[in-house]
Amino acid sequence: MIEVKHVNKSFGENQVLKDISTSFEKGKVNLIIGQSGQGKSVLAKCVVGLHEVDSGEILYDGRNFCTMNRLERKEIRKEIGMMFQGSALFDSLTVEENVMFPLSMFTKMSKKEMQERADFCLERVNLSGRNNLYPSECSGGMQKRIAIARAISMKPRYLFCDEPNSGLDPKTSIVIDGLIKEITYEYDITTVVITHDMNSVIEIGDNVVFINEGQNWWQGTKKSIITTDNEAIIDFVYASEFMKEIKEKMRR
Repeated sequence: MIEVKHVNKSFGENQVLKDISTSFEKGKVNLIIGQSGQGKSVLAKCVVGLHEVDSGEILYDGRNFCTMNRLERKEIRKEIGMMFQGSALFDSLTVEENVMFPLSMFTKMSKKEMQERADFCLERVNLSGRNNLYPSECSGGMQKRIAIARAISMKPRYLFCDEPNSGLDPKTSIVIDGLIKEITYEYDITTVVITHDMNSVIEIGDNVVFINEGQNWWQGTKKSIITTDNEAIIDFVYASEFMKEIKEKMRR
């Protein structure tokens, strides 16, 4: 579990996060949603240590990340898997080499051990035998799956996914959502997903945090988000004409 307690973050005179408290549960897909510019990406970057908080606490299973020294933080980061927006694969490395990259940086595995781990992770995301391809030879959906394979290569306790469905067609997005959900449950990982995709909310959102104006405006499940009377989240959820039609049908 990851706990966020009374976190504040400003950039100059602009306060982006305002006394945010929330928790991300183990073995669950925890979503951070909200409109652009409301602070959800800043919150995620604070949680993983890319931004220092101005005040507050971030606890990884009771361990206060904010008070740790550099070496202690490094140990926590070894437990974190990251799937970046746009996948962030290295173009000059093969699929296998991309998946092995964290292992070569943070472990003392032999090359054979790293290759075996890469094989396992690629098999887990249904990319067996694609080891020697380069990212440019892979479709957008395949690149997302490679990024997931790399993110789980270190057997993380915590998995962060930034807009995992960006740039994908609806069918491929469903595949990626399903894979994230399966891996979360299978390995009992604390998974945090930043997304704008309402399909992801409905499909995999065990816990949902809605960030608005730099605050935790609402928190609940994928079921309760449909029935909430919170006006800000209603405007967000039913922003598209398609979702408005669904809302009207639900009222009848």
